[in-house]
Amino acid sequence: MNVFQRIKKPTPKFFRTLRSIGLGVVAAAGSLLTAPITLPKALASIAGYLVVAGGVIAAVSQTTVDSEQLPDTNSSESPKVP
Repeated sequence: MNVFQRIKKPTPKFFRTLRSIGLGVVAAAGSLLTAPITLPKALASIAGYLVVAGGVIAAVSQTTVDSEQLPDTNSSESPKVP
């Protein structure tokens, strides 16, 4: 199963919630970075790390697959190899 197929499959409820949290972190940190005021260097650095962390959380959560809704691949029929 490639990445595009995984993204199209159903995502478990826990990971949908985690994805939403990750996107919220990205939005909050992105708004800090694009604020029209000058921020302390430490706060800007932390916001940059939060953007990356939130993006990774959202991406990983999106690619998880609900195994209960996948077809059973452990059937008794084995594929024929030429």
